[in-house]
Amino acid sequence: MANQKPSGYPYSQFNYTVLVGTDPGTGPNAAFQEVSGLGREVHIAEYRGGNALFNTPVKVPGSVKISDVTCKRGLIGNLDLSSWMDNLSNGTDDARPVVINLLSEDRQTVAQTWTLTNARLMKYTGPSLTGKGTDVAIEEFVLSVERIDIK
Repeated sequence: MANQKPSGYPYSQFNYTVLVGTDPGTGPNAAFQEVSGLGREVHIAEYRGGNALFNTPVKVPGSVKISDVTCKRGLIGNLDLSSWMDNLSNGTDDARPVVINLLSEDRQTVAQTWTLTNARLMKYTGPSLTGKGTDVAIEEFVLSVERIDIK
């Protein structure tokens, strides 16, 4: 394995795939320029019983908060993600799994995977349009996620 990284060597952030749905090639086009907000946070509650031996509280883990995930891509005219959001807007609970794979430099080996459970499109922001600009038109999708598993 000539392309294998030595232990402890970090991976680059620009080789990744995003799979929306359960089967490759059947979900929306998910060639995103940027994916951000992958995170989870455990709420810690402090508790001190009146008969505790010390005057400091015990820290007790509580509920877990999952961050919303933001995906950005160049506007390509594909309406698959808009249709997904339309389903949710029209009352159809169309929660889907989303799998994000960080690839090693050989673009074949999966270095790490984030699995988003019950992802729902909660926000769409269209591109900023200007007659003087030369930048690519970027659209942004925000996913509400119930769980993030990292492997």
